[in-house]
Amino acid sequence: MRIIFLLLISLISNVTYADKLLILGDSLSAAYGMQQHQGWPALLQENTQWQLVNASISGETTSGGLARLPALLTEHQPDVVLIELGGNDGLRGFSVELIQANLSKIITLVKQHNAQPLLMQIRIPPNYGPRYVRQFTALYPQLAEKHNITLWPFFMDSIAINSELMMADGIHPNVAAQPMISDFVADLLKDLEIQNK
Repeated sequence: MRIIFLLLISLISNVTYADKLLILGDSLSAAYGMQQHQGWPALLQENTQWQLVNASISGETTSGGLARLPALLTEHQPDVVLIELGGNDGLRGFSVELIQANLSKIITLVKQHNAQPLLMQIRIPPNYGPRYVRQFTALYPQLAEKHNITLWPFFMDSIAINSELMMADGIHPNVAAQPMISDFVADLLKDLEIQNK
């Protein structure tokens, strides 16, 4: 019995359910236009040992995310925070300096709570002008380098170009795209686990 008990303890200790991922995002991660269980975070939870806390809100901006973050960090005590914000700021034409400053504060707050920040690259449509789009796109790798954190590729890059995976608004991924995003993020999480070993 003692041997069986020790084996069970060993197995339990090797399970990584203690790793908690907080997703701080906007409508792209909030299952916009569909049921919550159809969104990629819910699908991902079914196929990973991570505990997922989806704190994404449709329409969220970097200012809104920054305002909500302290309470979220205190309540959930995440190990990792995925920052998927900035798209709504860009679509509203907010200054790149403001977006960059807010994201920088978010990253700093996450680190202060002993969690690992992950920053996701965000892209906006080209109709906002080449100069603004170029500056907006560049702010993400600049922040990742400044704070020495991981920059994840945008999960919409291969989806946004396929109309069959997009809603009629041309901005949001539809239900068919959600499993693809879930698999995309799952692969990135596996890479993260390897890096953190």
